[in-house]
Amino acid sequence: MILGLEGPSYGGKTSALGLLRRVPAMRDAMFFPCYVKSFARREDVPTPATRSGAEQVEAFVTFMEIEGERVRAARRHGGLVVLDRTVDTLLAHAHAMDEIHGFGILPELCRRVEEMPHLRPDHTLYLDVTPELLHLRRKAAGHHEVEPDYFLHDPAFLTHFRDYFCRPVRCPATAELAVASGDGDRQETAAVVQALFTYWAGVR
Repeated sequence: MILGLEGPSYGGKTSALGLLRRVPAMRDAMFFPCYVKSFARREDVPTPATRSGAEQVEAFVTFMEIEGERVRAARRHGGLVVLDRTVDTLLAHAHAMDEIHGFGILPELCRRVEEMPHLRPDHTLYLDVTPELLHLRRKAAGHHEVEPDYFLHDPAFLTHFRDYFCRPVRCPATAELAVASGDGDRQETAAVVQALFTYWAGVR
């Protein structure tokens, strides 16, 4: 059983999964952090604001190398797997860049996903959070002053990234997708994630 959690940056995913780890039903699960956590140096993380289709493909390949490592670890584990972001994040990002810049690479990346080792979630939950709240959360974290122009909160990017999950024109990689509001506080969001993930895990 593979479960995925998706949503915009500052949507509450990582905090919710941190609390989910403590739930008895999840004690034997293997948790994978967000792809960017696999980089030792921040400067090695591919830029989210790619300037060409070729650069978007290059970023995709880099993240899929991490996905390959996830696959190998999950096979060794052989049990419940929980993902903080999935291959659908990579495809949603490509969809947004296609819509913004006209790269037109999403169909190619979808073909590549099918040909490359990857973890296809049985269930994915997308946390839907308003842009205004995302901005406030980032500001409260003290990150707005350091990086005022945060591309992942660009209005156009957020709209198209969300559309990939909430108004899909192409089937996501996950077998089943659910959407829930993440506009509550950290505890409320964690409770939503916990309830749904423990339910999914219990019906294996």
